[in-house]
Order: sequence, then C-alpha cells, then structure tokens
Amino acid sequence: MGNSGDEDSKRSRAVAPAAAKQDLGGIGVAVAPAMIGALLSRVFNWSRSGVGPRLLAAVLLFSSIVTLMLTTLQLYLDYEREVGLIETRLDEIGRSTTGSLGESLWNLDQNQLRLQLDGILRLPDIRAAEVREVADRPNPIRVAVGEPNTPSMVTRNYPLTTTVQGVVRTIGVLHVEATLSEVYQQLLHRALVILASQAAKTFLVSLFIIYVFHLLVTRHLVAIADFVSKYSLARPPPPLRLERSPPSDPDELDKVIVAFNAMCANLECAYGELREANATLERDLKIRRSAEEDARASEQRFRDYAETASDWFWETGPDHRFTYISERAGGFGMDHRALIGKRRIDAAFDHDAEPEKWRAHLATLDRREPFRKFEYRGRDASGRIRHFSVNGQPVFGTDGHFMGYRGSATDLTAQHETEERLRQSQKMDAIGQLTGGVAHDFNNVLTVITGTIELIQEGLADRPQFAAIAQLIDDAATRGAEITSQLLTFARRQPLEPREIDVNALVLETAKLLKPSLGEHVEIVTRLADDAWSAMADPSQLSSAIVNLAVNARDAMPGGGRLTLETANRELDGTEGAGEGDVVRGAFVMIAVSDTGHGIPADIRERVFEPFFTTKGVGRGTGLGLSMVYGFARQTGGAVAIESEEGRGTVVRLFLPRSKGEAPAKTAPVQAPATARGHETILVVEDDPLVQGYVIAQLGSLGYRTLAAGDGAAALALVDQGAKFDLLFTDIIMPGGMNGHELAEAVRLRRPGVRVLYTSGYTDDTIVHEGHLDAGVALLSKPYRKSELSQKIREVLRGEPPA
Repeated sequence: MGNSGDEDSKRSRAVAPAAAKQDLGGIGVAVAPAMIGALLSRVFNWSRSGVGPRLLAAVLLFSSIVTLMLTTLQLYLDYEREVGLIETRLDEIGRSTTGSLGESLWNLDQNQLRLQLDGILRLPDIRAAEVREVADRPNPIRVAVGEPNTPSMVTRNYPLTTTVQGVVRTIGVLHVEATLSEVYQQLLHRALVILASQAAKTFLVSLFIIYVFHLLVTRHLVAIADFVSKYSLARPPPPLRLERSPPSDPDELDKVIVAFNAMCANLECAYGELREANATLERDLKIRRSAEEDARASEQRFRDYAETASDWFWETGPDHRFTYISERAGGFGMDHRALIGKRRIDAAFDHDAEPEKWRAHLATLDRREPFRKFEYRGRDASGRIRHFSVNGQPVFGTDGHFMGYRGSATDLTAQHETEERLRQSQKMDAIGQLTGGVAHDFNNVLTVITGTIELIQEGLADRPQFAAIAQLIDDAATRGAEITSQLLTFARRQPLEPREIDVNALVLETAKLLKPSLGEHVEIVTRLADDAWSAMADPSQLSSAIVNLAVNARDAMPGGGRLTLETANRELDGTEGAGEGDVVRGAFVMIAVSDTGHGIPADIRERVFEPFFTTKGVGRGTGLGLSMVYGFARQTGGAVAIESEEGRGTVVRLFLPRSKGEAPAKTAPVQAPATARGHETILVVEDDPLVQGYVIAQLGSLGYRTLAAGDGAAALALVDQGAKFDLLFTDIIMPGGMNGHELAEAVRLRRPGVRVLYTSGYTDDTIVHEGHLDAGVALLSKPYRKSELSQKIREVLRGEPPA
C-alpha cells in the first residue's frame, strides 16, 4: 500500500507542471493582445514622424520585450513556489489523515469520515475530498465533500489500509483536490503591478533619452539638413556652425561639421573647375555642332544635287566595280542596285563593236588618270539601248593608296535620238527639196510629152501600128507622172483637196479595186468599226496610199496570205509616229493595213519610209510607195506608224484627223472629163518655152485666143499696155523674182475681178498651206492632158468654185 501511495503521488506531481505551463501560456495570450498589440500599433504609427519617435519606439519596444521576459520568469518562479506549497500541504494530509480515515472506513463509520473530510476541506486551497471503499460487495461506501472537478487543480489519491491478523489490507482510497485559482489570481495581480511599474519607468526613461538625443543630436541634424537643402554652389553660404556649447574634446558632430565644411569647399572648387570645363565643352560643342551641321548640310546638298541633277553619280572600288550609284539613275530606266558589283564594261553594249575605244579606256583606268566625256552604249532595265557619257576622277587615301574612282554619268540618249531625227529630218527635207525640184522640171517635160502624144494619137488614128507605139509612149508618160506625183507627195508638195469622207465606204471601194491587183492567193479581210468617224483627207490620195500599202503587203507574201483592212477611232497622246515631227495628239481615224508576210528586219525598219529605199530586186519597184504614204499622212495632219516582226507579218497604221462635220461626202466614181471649147482670150505666163508652146497650141486647138509672157514682168507690161484678156493662166514657180501668186495679186490690183488659173509641177508654200490650197484658188497640176486643161479653164471662166 505504501508503494501504491507513492506512485499516485508521483502521478499527481507529473500532472501539475503540465497544467501549470498551460495555464501560464493562457496568461501570456490574455495579456499580449490587450497591451502589446495596442502599444505596438501606436508606436509604429508615431515612429514615422522622425528619428526621435523611431528611437523612442525602438526603446519602448525593446524595454517592453525585456520587461515581459523578466515578468514571465518572475511569475513562473512564483508559480513554482506556490505549487510547491500546495503539494507540501497535500503530502501532509496524506501522512496525517490516512490512518484515522482507514479506521473509520473499516468501522463503516460514515459520519466520522465526513467529519474528517470536512476538516481536510477547511485547509487552504483544498476544494474537494472523497473516500471510496474498495470492497467486493454491493453499494460500497463513498463519502465526498467540497466541489470536485474544478478547473486548474492538483489531485492526489492516497490508499486507506487496515491490519487484519497481521496482514495489511487496502480497504479504500482518499481522493483530494487542491485548486490553483487563488495562485493564478495572485500571479495576475502581481503581473499587472510589475508591468505597470515597468511601463512607467520605461516610458519616462525613453522620454528622457529622446530629449537628450534631441538636445545633443536631432536638432543639429535638422540644422545640417536645412543648411544642405539651401546650399547653392553658385552662391555658397558661410561655413556651417552649430549653436551649442562646444565640448572639451571634439565629438562626432564636430567631426561631421568639419568634414562637411571641407566637402563644401571641395565642391566649390570642383564646381568652379566644372564651370570652366563646361564653358570649354560648350564652346567645343558649338564648334562640333556647327561642323556637324555644315557636314550634314553639305551631305544633304550633295544628296539633293545627286537626286535632282540631270546626271547621276557613281563610285567604284580599286577593282573598278561599282560600289555606289545614285538613285537618280532610275530616272533613266537604270536599275542602280543591279549595277552594284559590276564593271562599266560589263554593262556596255558596244565593247565588242569598238574594242579600241575600250582598250584605251581600260588603259586610262589602269594608269589611274582622270577621264572626261567617255561615251559608250548600254542597255537599261527594259533592254533599250542608251548612250552614256561619263566623267571620272581617281580617289586616293591619306596614305596615298588607290581607293577607286568617283564621277558622274550623263544620259545622252535623247540627244543622240534628237540628233539622229534631226539628221533624218534634214536628209528627208533635202531629198524633198531635190525631188520637188526634179518633179517640177520633169512635170514640165511630161506636160509637153503628154500633150504631144495626144496630138500624135489623133493623127495616127488610121495607122494602128504607129498608134500602138504612141500608146506605149503615153503609158510611159503616165507612169512618169505617177512617179513625180509620188515624189511630190513624199516631199509634201502635192496639193491636196481634203474633204470629209466616209472612211469605211472608201476602204470598201478600194478593197474591191484591190482584188484583181493582189491575185487569188491573197485573202482580203475587212474589219471596219461601225462607229468610225468621218475623216478630213483627200480621197484620191488616201486610196493611192491604201493601194501602195496593199501592194507592199502582197510582195511580202509571195506564197499567199491574208491582207486585213481595219478601221477604228483613236485618241492619240503624242506617242505614235514614225519620224521627227510625228508627235500628234487628238482625235484620229485609224486605217490599219496588216499582212501575214515575212516581216521587216529590225536593222532596216527605220529606213522603210525613205524615198527610193527598197528591199525588192532591181526593176521591181521604185521605193516610193511607203514614202508617198508617209508624206501624205504628214501633209494631211496625221501620222503613220509601223510594227513588224520577222516571220509574223507587218502592220502599218494611218492616222487621219477626224473631221468636224456631221455628213461625210460620199466618194463618187471618177468620170473622164469631156473636152470643152471656148472663144475667150487667155494670158499665158510660162517660163518654159516648150510648155508655153504646148499650152498655146492646145488652147488654140480649143478655140481660145492667147497672149504669151515668159515671166511676171513681161506679163505686167502687157497688162499695163492695156491688153485685153479674160483669164490669167500662170505658172507658179518662175524666174525673175516674181512668182505666179505675186503676179496674180499685182494683176488684180490693176484689174479687179480678173479670173486666175494657176499651174505648176511643184507647189511651194505660195498657194498651198498645210497641204491645202488657199480658199478660192484654182490649180491645174502638171502634167495635164488636153481634156483636163479644157475642163479646168471652163470651170474658172464660169466662176465655179474649185473642186
């Protein structure tokens, strides 16, 4: 039983410390939220205002933590002491009461048990006591006093024994409960007293520390901060001095002030040097900025020149390959990017045709000499041949090594084309003047021949063999007249009689005439625009032009083919035309003649409109067909364009100006004029004796009386002498300084209303302007036949307007 009591006592002591620590933790949890939380919150909020409050907060926080730790330690020691007293009291109860309680329980004296338990209950801190009988019988004795199971208690169980026949027997258990509530209450009061006293002491000490810190440090820091905030290097204030009693030995603040004033002095010195350096730097920057602006302006100026100049600029490396070509080259169809990395000779077109020129140029480059106006031909991005002129200057580095060439290039294509067109125009004009002069003299001769043949044919009507010979001569004269007419048409000296014509009707009529001429092996196809405009042109000359083009097309298709006649309306913008001056704009009627022949080689395509130029064999053509077409188109105010591809055929397009009228004249079949006779007097002015004799003879055979003069002066002399005549029949081109038109004007001044008929084998700008006869002018072109002469004279004498 004694061992049992000791084990119970140990178990009860083991439970007490755990309960005590749990209850002590409860005290900390109860105190901390109420005091520490509020204190920390206020301290942290206040500590944001400056160094002093933060110092105070730190002191308070540290003091509170130390106070709490010491208080907790003190309370724990007091708790251990109080619990030890209670345990000692419980041990005393176990030693002094278990014997008497055992006897009372053995005697089953419950009253005595209760009295003894009440005595135990009156002891300090005892809350409950109980005796339980240990017996194997129903309803064992159980006596309890006090309030059992109260919180925070220490319990003990003591065995109750008795000796029966020398044997100790356990007959019951004494259970005692002691409360710790009074202990806790005393500890709480003690903790409050300690915390309050410590908090007051800590706060007072902290305030004192803050005051001393402010007096010794903080206010001086504020003075230093104010001095620093107002410090200006431009206007430095006097050295900093603190308002305080200097200590016997310099302290930290004195050292800070000394160091700070030294730093300010160094700053002032450095600031002065910095201002000088800034001034120098600013001057240097201005100079550099000015230089950069000059360089930028120079570069921009160069770029502006490079991109707006008529030339373009280039650079090459030591290997003479292009490293730079200005974008201006693109304005001339050149792809400047594609030329980078190439040499000039690589892009040239004529290096094989002119090897000597290129060898000399490459030798100049190898000698690293400047060059000027080196001309060569090349192709642009579209493949068109262009003419270039380049200037170059060698570039050397500062150490003298060769770096390449730099220079400019000029596109001379337009100049070369203009010069070529000018040469062509001059050549064509010279040929025109030559052919006009030849035609004039030749027409005079043909006039006599034609008229004479007519007289011979009349006299040989009964001699067929000689009449056939006369007919051959007449045919040859007619052929000669056609050739001179073609020459004059090319030279734009053929007087035209333009009028509004229905182009479609004329093309259809001409197509009918072409079928027997072209043969069965050539298919004629017409594609006529339903809305084709009427054109202003000479219908006979237009028919001749179409026939000439059709004959050329037939000769290009010796094995047969298809000839297409096409009409359409066109608005030209000046890009069409085959020669110099062919820039036409406006509304035109197009007549296209195309074939499926062998085409025109590219190397002769530009010469096809030259007179007497032909690819046919000797005796197979005069070379005047296309020349006549070209002259007719230009004299009419239109243009002609040709397109050809070898093996595919040729297309020639005539552009005739659109007429302004609404009702185009219908082409009527030409009827042979009848010979008309008369009896009037005609003044014949002709410088060629043969032609003069022929005209006088013809007019005499027609019944007319004639007066003759060899030039304008002789004719005026007859007029001034009072010679009577009804018609002035005068040549236009005459020697003596007076042409036919001037003669007619002089005669009209003397005899107003006189009728005038002009004749000429070659008309200049006297009575023909822009291919049209002047208004009211009657002209009989040489050579002419007797019937044409008689018909024209009757028209003028009757006062009929010129056809």
